[in-house]
Amino acid sequence: MSSVGKETKTNAALTELQARPLAKQRELGYADTLREILQQPATWRDTAGMSRGVAALQIITRTLTPMLSQVVLTGSGSSMYIGECLAPTLQLGLGVPVQAIAAGTLLTHWRSVLPQQPGLLISLARSGDSPESAGVVSRLLVEAPAWRHLVITCNARGKLATRYADDPRVTVLVLDERTNDRSLVMTSSFTNLLLAGTGLVQGRSGEVTPAAIERAATVVQRIFAQHADALEQLAGRDFSTAVYLGSGGALGAAHECALKMLEMTGGQVLTMAETFLGLRHGPMSGVHPTTLVYGLLSPDPAVRAFEVDLLRELSRKRLGMAKLLIGEGIPADLVGPDDVAIELDGLAAQAHEEIPSLLAGIAVGQLLAFFRCLSQGGKPDTPSLGVLTRVVEDFAIHEG
Repeated sequence: MSSVGKETKTNAALTELQARPLAKQRELGYADTLREILQQPATWRDTAGMSRGVAALQIITRTLTPMLSQVVLTGSGSSMYIGECLAPTLQLGLGVPVQAIAAGTLLTHWRSVLPQQPGLLISLARSGDSPESAGVVSRLLVEAPAWRHLVITCNARGKLATRYADDPRVTVLVLDERTNDRSLVMTSSFTNLLLAGTGLVQGRSGEVTPAAIERAATVVQRIFAQHADALEQLAGRDFSTAVYLGSGGALGAAHECALKMLEMTGGQVLTMAETFLGLRHGPMSGVHPTTLVYGLLSPDPAVRAFEVDLLRELSRKRLGMAKLLIGEGIPADLVGPDDVAIELDGLAAQAHEEIPSLLAGIAVGQLLAFFRCLSQGGKPDTPSLGVLTRVVEDFAIHEG
């Protein structure tokens, strides 16, 4: 199944799915998810234009002042993983400490985990209606009043976008309505929130330039057109577990892709996310003959060297059923006959520019999970029906 050095010239899998009438797609439960995955390259171009516009610059000017000594990114579930992807890029560009802290952790342990000096809290959210999302902002406005807040959301009508309109300490950036995914799982909302967050380093080190975004959009469109069939075939293979590997900000991408597989299969495929180096310290014992290994390779040659060593170790020990490798310039010896390698041609322009590679790697992980769901007879728009909801149900926000 190895695809290194060649590209699939047909796209039968996606062509057949898209050719069905919309009513049939909805009946089969994939209309929203498929549209939202495939619209990503187009929406990235729009989000990039918004984040580089006058309004975004005004937001940055008002919120990032010399008084702010650190940045905390927060969200729940997938939104938390956006923060993990974004934190290294923001720290490089802003020159201040940046960390990602889950909204649930801030809600229950803000006194012990929130830095003592005032800073900027960036809340990332698709709907902005999850109980802990607004709960954190409301609590910190009272308990840590010196902190400033930037909300980036896909929903203009959500609590995060509307509740604090009169508070000068809170600034809201709402993305295009198309990014407010209707599917239960976050796909285009995830990548567009990630991309919007990079607007904070516009004109600084780590900036994601318009040219880099265009390259990412072009590469992902090509992946959809040329590698969907290989991903469908891989998704249909007999694996019961999947391990997702990434370094630096790519660990957030690994977390997100692992969650997509878990969500879309209703837990029938158990997943784990780790760093390449961290896999050796115990988690490697969970790589079995029925394990799929996903590896998002770093564009930084120094980091890549560690990752390649780990992948060669897995091959030497004959661990895993198959590998799905994503990156630019993937060494041929890493790719066995049962593996799939997807080349990200042109995305490793600068070693520190990891965001374009993350966007591509996340899109690949989404499509893999989508195909796995369909292969199991599931409905990607509403997987885990009765267990999960698009927005977490309300729960009590306890004082403390």
